[in-house]
Amino acid sequence: MSADMFLYFAGFLLLYIFTGHFLHKLQNLPPNPYPSLPIIGHLYLLKTPLHRALARLSYSHGPLLFFRFGSRPVLVVSSPSLAEECLTKNDMVFANRPRFTVGKHLGYNYTTMAWASYSDHWRNLRRISSIEVLSANRLQMLSSIRAEEIKSTIRRLANQQNEAVEMRTVFFELTLNIMMRMIAGKRYFGENGADLKEVKKFQQIVAETTRLSGLPYISDYLPFMRWAERRKEKEMTELHKRRDEFMQSLIEAQRKGLRSGSYSLSEEKKNMIEVLLSLQEREPEYYTDEIIRGLMIVLLVGATEPSVSTMEWAVALLLDHPEILKKAQKEIDDQIGHNRLIDESDIARLPYLNNVVQETLRMYSPLPLGVPHESSEDCTVGGFRVPRGTMLIVNLWGIENDPTLWNDPEKFMPERFQGVEGARDGFRFMPFGSGRRRCPGNGLSMKMIALELGSLIQCFEWDKVCEEKEDMRERTTATISKAKRLQAKCRPRPASENLLSKI
Repeated sequence: MSADMFLYFAGFLLLYIFTGHFLHKLQNLPPNPYPSLPIIGHLYLLKTPLHRALARLSYSHGPLLFFRFGSRPVLVVSSPSLAEECLTKNDMVFANRPRFTVGKHLGYNYTTMAWASYSDHWRNLRRISSIEVLSANRLQMLSSIRAEEIKSTIRRLANQQNEAVEMRTVFFELTLNIMMRMIAGKRYFGENGADLKEVKKFQQIVAETTRLSGLPYISDYLPFMRWAERRKEKEMTELHKRRDEFMQSLIEAQRKGLRSGSYSLSEEKKNMIEVLLSLQEREPEYYTDEIIRGLMIVLLVGATEPSVSTMEWAVALLLDHPEILKKAQKEIDDQIGHNRLIDESDIARLPYLNNVVQETLRMYSPLPLGVPHESSEDCTVGGFRVPRGTMLIVNLWGIENDPTLWNDPEKFMPERFQGVEGARDGFRFMPFGSGRRRCPGNGLSMKMIALELGSLIQCFEWDKVCEEKEDMRERTTATISKAKRLQAKCRPRPASENLLSKI
C-alpha cells in the first residue's frame, strides 16, 4: 500500500469513527465501547468465553452497553435493575427472538417455541407446553418415571462401587431416559432399553444438535460471509432431516399403538406425545405433526444439556467441599431417614439441598447469556433510546458472579441462598430467565436436579479418583460444561445398605 493510500484510508477511518461517535450521542443511544469500526463494529472486542468477555467490558464501561456486532445492534445488560426494566416494563417489546441461522435450520424456520417471535402462534405453543405438557399436574402424573430411572441409576452405581465412573455419562443417560419416557414412553439406556442401532442413532442426533446449536455463525452478524458457512448449514440441513424422521417415527409408533388399543388411554399414564395426539384429534388443523415434533425437540434439548451440566458441576463442587456434602447428607438423614429413598414430595423439606443446587446454578449458569431477545419497536432502557430490531443479551453469568452483588462470588457457599424462596432471587439470580420468554421447564429442571443429586447423596459416599483439586475449567458453547469430564468413585453409605437392598 502506498503512503497516499495509507493516509487516505487512515483519514477515512478516523472520520468514520468520530462521525459515528457523534451520531451515537446525538441519537441518545446507550453507552458503547469506543471505537466502533467499519463493517465489523465491535466484533474485534469479543473473546471466548463470551459471557466473561462481556462481563469484563461491563466492569470497565458500565452495566448498560450498546454494541454493533457487524450489522446487528446489540444491547448488553449486566445489572439486576436494568434486567428488571427490560424484562418487566419492556417485556413485551423484547419478547421477540433474533433470526439466527440455527433457528432457521433447526427451529423449523423460526416456528418452534424457542425461536418463534411473539405472536398468536408462540402464545399457543406456550399455552400447550405450560398447561398440557409441563403443568404441575402433568409432571406429578409422570413422577413415577423419574423415580424409577433414579432407582435404576442407583443400582448401576452400586454395582460399580469403588470404580472410577465418568459422571457425565451417568447423568446424560439418566436424564435422556427420563425425558424420552416422559415424551414417548421409551427408554434408551440400561435394562430394557431400545435396540443398539436405535440407541446409537439417538445419541448421534442429541450430540449433533448440541454441537451445531452451540457453534458461532459469523453470517448472523456479517451476512456477506454466509458463503463461508455453507458446510455448517449443510450439516444442519442433514441433521434436521434425520432428526425429523426420528421424531416422526416416535409419533407414528404412538399413533399406531393408540389405534390398536395396545397403549393405555388413562390420563395418568399418557406420555406427552399421547397427550398431543389427543389434542390433534380435536384440532387437527393446528396440532400438526410438525408442531408436535417441534415441541418434542424443544423439550428434549432444553431439559437435557443444562441439567446434565448442572449435575456434573454440583458433584465436582461437593467433591472439593466435603464439609458441604456432609451437611447435605445430614439434612437428608434428619428429614428422611434411612428406610426409604427421597422422593419429589420431600424436596421442599430440604432447603440446604436446594441451596446447593441454587449455588451451583449461580456459579455455572447453564445458559450464561440466556436466550437472546429482540426489540419489536423503539423503547427506553436506563434513560437511553433502544432502536427497534436491537438484540438484547442479559448477561446472567455476569450478574450472578458480580462481586458488587455477591460476597466472594468465586466461593462455593450454598448458605448464601438461605431464606430465598423458589428458584430465583429477584433479578440477581434467574437461571431460567424471566418475563414472557422465561423457560417453561424450570419447574421440571429443578425437580430433576434436586431429586437426582439428593438421591446420590443419600445413598453413597463420594470420593475423588485422585487427590488433586477438581479441574473446574469451562467448555463453553451455548451452555457451560466442564472441559474435563468428571470421574468419581462411590461406595454405599453404611446407614443406607438396608435401603439399597430394597431398590
